[in-house]
Amino acid sequence: MQSAPIHARDIVRRALELGSTSIILFHNHPSGDPRPSNADLAATRAVTRAASLFDIALDDHIVVTRSGWTSFRSEGLL
Repeated sequence: MQSAPIHARDIVRRALELGSTSIILFHNHPSGDPRPSNADLAATRAVTRAASLFDIALDDHIVVTRSGWTSFRSEGLL
């Protein structure tokens, strides 16, 4: 499985530049499996922690594939 690193600092920096009060993350899984990986879960926790320091809410994290999608919020992962 491949992964693309995301850095919480970069996401939060951009949210601050835009004056955001909340963010939604989304990415694709070329494998076709929309279930969040352990790396997805860890990255989501890191972004949630970093964003909360600036009162920015993480509203959802969505994984998209050709066959479907998964919402962290709907799955109780946020």
